[in-house]
Amino acid sequence: MNKEVKAVAATRSAALPALFALVLGVAIITMTGHLQANTLHDAAHDMRHATGFPCH
Repeated sequence: MNKEVKAVAATRSAALPALFALVLGVAIITMTGHLQANTLHDAAHDMRHATGFPCH
């Protein structure tokens, strides 16, 4: 019984960072995709070029 409780707790604690990263990633993509600020667009555009992704 004690081993089962530890296994469930370990699974939950391992899933929490992944869930947080997923939510954070979706929030960042959503915000940058919907905002019309030129500064934000330029920053994202420059980052795409800096990392080697073509955008035009």
